[in-house]
Formats: sequence, C-alpha cells, structure tokens
Amino acid sequence: MKQTLLQEKYPIFVTELRKDETTRSSMAALIAYYQERIAENPRVQFIGVFDHHAHTTRIGGDIAPGILAAVDIIFCFGFAIPTPQMLAVRPRSIGIAEYAEKFVVSFMEAPMQPANQAMESWTLALRDR
Repeated sequence: MKQTLLQEKYPIFVTELRKDETTRSSMAALIAYYQERIAENPRVQFIGVFDHHAHTTRIGGDIAPGILAAVDIIFCFGFAIPTPQMLAVRPRSIGIAEYAEKFVVSFMEAPMQPANQAMESWTLALRDR
C-alpha cells in the first residue's frame, strides 16, 4: 500500500491489486467483502455503494482510459463528534476502480488512527494469492 498526496493536498492510501492476486476478482465480490468487514465492526455503520462510473457516464463526464467500473463504498467510523468541523471529513469511503487486469483501491487518510488501521488491514487482506 502506498501513501501519497492527491493533487498535492489530499492524503490518500492506494493499492493496486492484480486480479490474479485475489480470490475476489469481480467488483461485486470486492463490494461484498468490504460490506462484510464493515458489518463485523459494531462501531462502523455501512451507508451505501455509489456507482461513480454510472453517474459519470450518465452526465457525460470524463472517465480515464481503461476504467471499466468505479464505485465508492461509503461508511462511517464516527466514534465521537468532538467539534462540528469534524463532520467535514466524514463519512469515509473506499474507492475501487476496475481495469481489465487489476483493481485500484484507494481511500483518504482518516483523522483517527483506528479507522486508518482498519481500512488498511481490510485492503491488504485482499491479496490472498
């Protein structure tokens, strides 16, 4: 997993996962996997799945060459609301872009370490071959 800055200001984690490195080699299987991880943790609330590819296609937006599918799995760790400004960085999402031979999984760094650790461990566990 690589940690980087997107557009020089958004701290994100990114991993590329070849389809032959995982038993979850379809978008539906990856979505189900993350939904299972979220459901296992009583402090995390699943919100939904946003089909970003379908939305962008519908509005005539640009999609990078090679991207076959793109979704965001949306959920919230929200253990506390220490300030109203904290709402600006919630909920969380994990993005999955599908290419012919791989998936690119990414998420923005959360303001609390337990959320980052969970999202990173969930993602790294996908590489099971």
